[in-house]
This record gives sequence, C-alpha cells and structure tokens, in this order.
Amino acid sequence: MSVVSPDPAPVPHDPQRRALLRWLVGGGALAGGLGVSAVAQGYRFGVTHEQWNLVGLTRPVRLALLTDLHYGLYIGAGSVRRWVDATLAECPDLILLGGDLVDSHFDAAARPQQTAALLAELGRLRAPLGVYAVWGNHDYGSFGRSISQSPEASRADWAARRDALRAGLAGQGVTVLLNEGRSLRDDLWLGGVDDLRMGEADSVAALRGSGTRATVLLAHNPDVLLRLRSAPGLVLSGHTHGGQVRLPLLGALKVPADPRFTMGWVRGPQGIPAYVSRGLGMSGLPVRNLCEPEITLLTLLPPGA
Repeated sequence: MSVVSPDPAPVPHDPQRRALLRWLVGGGALAGGLGVSAVAQGYRFGVTHEQWNLVGLTRPVRLALLTDLHYGLYIGAGSVRRWVDATLAECPDLILLGGDLVDSHFDAAARPQQTAALLAELGRLRAPLGVYAVWGNHDYGSFGRSISQSPEASRADWAARRDALRAGLAGQGVTVLLNEGRSLRDDLWLGGVDDLRMGEADSVAALRGSGTRATVLLAHNPDVLLRLRSAPGLVLSGHTHGGQVRLPLLGALKVPADPRFTMGWVRGPQGIPAYVSRGLGMSGLPVRNLCEPEITLLTLLPPGA
C-alpha cells in the first residue's frame, strides 16, 4: 500500500519576505563580486613615477623602489618575475628593495627550491649603481626571530638563517645593508638600516661617512622618522602596504605604523621628507582594495632643477 504525502500548504504571498530574499541574494552576489575584485586587485600592479629635488645632488639619478614582496605565502616566482621585468623595462640607475622580501610564514631553509626560485628572479635585477636591500619585520619572522623579549620565543639559529639568506642574495648581486652605507657617486650616499621592530636600526651608522653627499636612507618601517638620530636628505620606506584595504571616504582600515605615514610623500616631525611605498605583496589576507601594488620609479634631481 503506497502512502501519498499531502501537498504542502501554499505559502501566503509576503512582499516583505520576497524583498528580503532579493536583498540577501543580491547582497551575497555583491559581496562575492567584491571579494573576487579584492583578490584580483592584489595581483595587479603599476609603476608610479615620482620626482624629488635632493639637497647635495649635482646630477639626476633614477631609482626603482620595490618593497614588501612577501614571497612564499600568496606570492610566487611568477609574480616576482613580472615585477622584475617591469623594473628592468624602466632602466633605472639604482634598484632598492625595501624589506619584507619573504613572508613570515615562509621558511626559506625548509623550502630550498622556492628560495632558489626567488633568488634567481631577484638576481636578474641589474642597475649601474647596484641593487640594495634592507630587512623588514616579516623577513625576521621567516628567520625565526620573535618580537617577544623571551629568549626561548625565537629560534636559536635565527641569526644564522638571516646570514644564509643574506649570503644567497649577495651571490645574486643584491647587497643587504645592515646599518651601513655606500658611496654610490661623488654626490650620492645610500644608507640602509635594520628593521625598526625586529632588528636594531641605527641611522647614525648607516650615514656615517656620507660627508657632503646627498643622502638617501632606506628603512623598511616609516616609523623610523620618529626615531632618527641623524638627518638624511630623503627616507624611502614601505611596510604599511598603504593600508592594503581602503574604503571610499574612510581610507585605510588599519595601518601598522603611524597613520601619518600611510603612503606617498610624508614628512617626519623633524621635517625630513620620506616616500612610503604601497608595496607589492600582501599579508594577512590575499586581498587589496583601492590600494594598487606599486613599483616606484623615483627621479632625484639637484635642487632647483
């Protein structure tokens, strides 16, 4: 004997319910679309062209600033290859890497093939005045260095791991500046400091010997502007990602530095100018919004030029 289920009772027409359902479906589609857009924005990038008159400079110099690559988590060798290609197409005189070359979740020692791929791509960077880098906080996280003051919070071999990556970069023609500087021309000095949070930044040591040359200080974290014990002509930084996710009218939702130094041209309390790059990679979540990744092509000019 078969049992036939009765037809369900008809649902009474409810305009408000239908409107709510339409809103929920439409809102879900919109949220999904925004999410896809935010992920896509994270992998697009542009070249930002800037100029600055630098005291002490006698002739122009064009430099490329690439920062916050965050290789290893959301960023692979293909992205780095595109960034390198775009940089070389600009034919800069000098190339600077502003820290966070690798993501803190990436273990360079445990993943030698991925590390070799990164080094091979960065090794393609060439410029007449050289290729220089500094460490960022994520680099130190990758080495196993903890921000905690407790000795057991960090790996015992974190310094050796840092030195190994530094040697690997040097083998590819990339010099990591660790509170030290270089005379690039008779009118130009480049200094680079250790990370402000995870290392021991020393701007005095980085600029020692600069004399009357124009001075550029490469520092991952723009908060170095609050602690400078020297007066460089220009500071170049990253770290903030420009906030990474920005909303119309509200701007950046979160900035891991003094909010005055979120991105672009800024000045520290001593009046020292700085350019803070939006960077190229992503941390936290693989998204960006209204904050395009950038390579900065900066033309430095003599005063009055």
